[in-house]
Amino acid sequence: MTKVFLHNLGWITGVLVVLTAGLLLGARIPLRYNIRNLRVRWIPTALTALAFTAVIALLTVMLVFVSGMIRMTQMTGHPGNVLILDESANDEGFSNIPASDVGDLVNLPGLVRDGGRAWVSLETYLVVNQLLPHVQDGRPARRFLQMRGIEDVQMAALVHQMQLHPGGRWFSSAGVREIIGPKGQKITAIEAVLGEGIAREMARDRSPEELAQAQSPDTLLPGDTFSLGDRTWIVCGLMQSSSTTFDSEVWAKRSLAAGIFGKNTYTTVVARTPNAQTARQLSEYINKEYKKAAIRALPETEYFSSLQETNRQLLVAISFVTVVMAVGGVFGVMNTMFAAVSQRTADIGVLRLLGFSRRQILSSFLLESLLIALVGGAAGCALGSLSHGWTATSIISSNQGAGKFVVLRLVVDAGTLGAGMTLALAMGVLGGLVPAWRATRLRPLEALT
Repeated sequence: MTKVFLHNLGWITGVLVVLTAGLLLGARIPLRYNIRNLRVRWIPTALTALAFTAVIALLTVMLVFVSGMIRMTQMTGHPGNVLILDESANDEGFSNIPASDVGDLVNLPGLVRDGGRAWVSLETYLVVNQLLPHVQDGRPARRFLQMRGIEDVQMAALVHQMQLHPGGRWFSSAGVREIIGPKGQKITAIEAVLGEGIAREMARDRSPEELAQAQSPDTLLPGDTFSLGDRTWIVCGLMQSSSTTFDSEVWAKRSLAAGIFGKNTYTTVVARTPNAQTARQLSEYINKEYKKAAIRALPETEYFSSLQETNRQLLVAISFVTVVMAVGGVFGVMNTMFAAVSQRTADIGVLRLLGFSRRQILSSFLLESLLIALVGGAAGCALGSLSHGWTATSIISSNQGAGKFVVLRLVVDAGTLGAGMTLALAMGVLGGLVPAWRATRLRPLEALT
């Protein structure tokens, strides 16, 4: 659906660019004549341009949000990875693989091996409820936090191609560390590695006292602590996870995380193969021939691509809102241009007597509506661009239910700005066409009477 949208957008943009260029090159009436008339009628012109600005700014922010979610699902996963779930599960959150069923998976054919050791990561994925100790105005009292219990974090880092930011380290084999609490007492804290997005989100929940002592006001850093499940957790590293779903996850020792939150089975086994073709072949082998466990497999990139149902729903909603707002914008331009035609009847008669053709007058009035659309659209894109760098939270899911809570950073790109300007110019054309056509129907002598 996204590809179709982008394909149609490119086609429409090309048509509008050619139309605008044709009007500019084919116009015989000086452009300064149109600009002067817009300045004379500056109040209705400004109001119409403001309507364009509001529509395009809102559209830009909505498209940035959706494109950020699409980018996140597309950039997560390795083409050579195979995701293994239990036979009845379509999502990690619903999967339950007994420990007795995972031992033989390291012997699957086609796996990448290092010194005879298969690249297989055994994991337990959970969504846990985190109560926030310092509730702030406008902030919820709890959040759903994605926890990934990792059996062997060094292997998981290889399989998922994940690295840490400088200054951090992966959690130890024990998964815990002794620290000194706020009252000088010794506390056994659970070590955790955070995605960049959730580290920024959790930093917003600190009390003023904690914030005054924090290493950074914007994000949790190695050495910072947080509360979860009646335990104290200490950050030992930040993953370089930007633009992936891992950006919203907390990684910890599997035996500890599973024990605290009551899920002692595995949910996910991720196996690395040399390439996408081998990953596809291994998935088919597991689904059709592997009989030692009730499991199913699919390429990891295919799994994350399936989590775009939310994106499709948002695109449908955006399309509906855009159509409604665009209709209002079109009628606004139409009303402005009809007023311009009625006020300049005599001007039109003079232009016809001077030898200007109907087509040239049509081009002149249509060019005025495009100028209004261009100014309003550019202002709307500029206003919408202020959302660049904002952080937002959402859910990505398939049509099978469940899903993942993600933290994404909004990025305004050329495609989003192009969509905004395309809509603005399309509204200008549709709104200005009928009034411009009416202007060409006026007869010279009747217009002067």
